Amino acid sequence: MLSYTLRRIGQLIPVLFGMSIVVFAIIHAIPGDPAQVILGEKATSESIHNLRQQLGLDQPLYLQYIHYIGQLFHGDLGTSLVTQRPINQEIVPYLAATAELTLFSMVFAIVIGVNAGILSAWKRNTWFDYAAMIIALVGVSMPIFWLGLLEQWLFSLQLHWLPVLGRTNPRDPVTSITNLYLLDTLLSGNLQQFWSVVRHLILPGVALGTIPMAIIARMTRASMLEVFKHDYIRTARAKGLGEFWVVYKHALKNSFAPVLTVIGLQLGSLLGGAILTETIFGWPGVGRYMFDAIGNRDYPVIQSGILVLATIFIVVNLIVDLLYAYLDPRIQYK
Repeated sequence: MLSYTLRRIGQLIPVLFGMSIVVFAIIHAIPGDPAQVILGEKATSESIHNLRQQLGLDQPLYLQYIHYIGQLFHGDLGTSLVTQRPINQEIVPYLAATAELTLFSMVFAIVIGVNAGILSAWKRNTWFDYAAMIIALVGVSMPIFWLGLLEQWLFSLQLHWLPVLGRTNPRDPVTSITNLYLLDTLLSGNLQQFWSVVRHLILPGVALGTIPMAIIARMTRASMLEVFKHDYIRTARAKGLGEFWVVYKHALKNSFAPVLTVIGLQLGSLLGGAILTETIFGWPGVGRYMFDAIGNRDYPVIQSGILVLATIFIVVNLIVDLLYAYLDPRIQYK
């Protein structure tokens, strides 16, 4: 197990290195000149030329890449071309906002999706099974932007139940401690602010988590139905064990390995989908940060943002692979 873990960690290095090359090449293929964007349309050719020299954009691409990768080896994500601030410091609050939204969405998707899948398999071919699978099919087919706009129209503009935009009430800003507002409001003991943060999370969290929830529900149902056919399930029932314990103690653990794979992959898709959700709901996350950077041709911010998100995705999948050993001891890591 230890050798497998070390080997998997070693595999991350060429993956991240290759990814940095691809991202660097694609970002620099985007039309437009960052110096022109920074100085505006009325800038002279001389001022644009001087700024390009100052930012190092006049150097060949391979030299720019070597400089960029050298900074990464020292833990430096670079400096924003627009704000001239270190990205290491600038990205932290945006990353925390995205992490809070993504985790909220993932908890929503797992709690609702797993339990809906279990109950659908348990109550197979009943009205609940049909209703749950129809809802899952609708959920997986619905675009995030459309669901987000529908939520805003219904729950904010018509019913006035939940706020339409933002991460918290702008008239009552949260005192940042960890940049995770749910945690910060609890640490400061302000339950009114905590409830305000939860209310701001619900609409974007549900919009972002609906597709993963539907996929997890369908996968859990299929996996549970497969496990129900095994002899040890029939033996447990024959011994007089209650149906609840048969389902949740014996069947769930042995059916959860493929569901765990889906959860790991869906967490990666949530990070990608967060860009669209954050734009719709005015959420100050890393998606909005990168969206603004694309408009400004801020190459270091775009590269660093993609690299950070991709690293998180790869690490999450590594953790998922390692958890297989706990869920299914038959797996041999050789």
